[in-house]
Amino acid sequence: MKVLMFEFLAVLIALLIWASADLPDRADPEAPANQHLSPDLTRLTESDVVIPNLVSAILADFRSYDTLGETFVIFTAGLAVVLVLQRSRRVREEENPDE
Repeated sequence: MKVLMFEFLAVLIALLIWASADLPDRADPEAPANQHLSPDLTRLTESDVVIPNLVSAILADFRSYDTLGETFVIFTAGLAVVLVLQRSRRVREEENPDE
């Protein structure tokens, strides 16, 4: 079973490396993402939004619902971790009441 899992992971890693070879370089000004959306967002940020920082303006104005959703997911995950840890401590205390 371990050999099968190792082979599966090796194939998966090889597939991810092969797929990432076709991605554009990071910070490439000629990349499709930088040619399509970035000029429009930069232009709108300079004219319509009062926030002087470009990154903050995009996150606060154009992607605000997405940022709110990400914050909600992180809050929910943190709350779940706290609840699970509290429950496991309660179960441990019930199993060993004399400690």
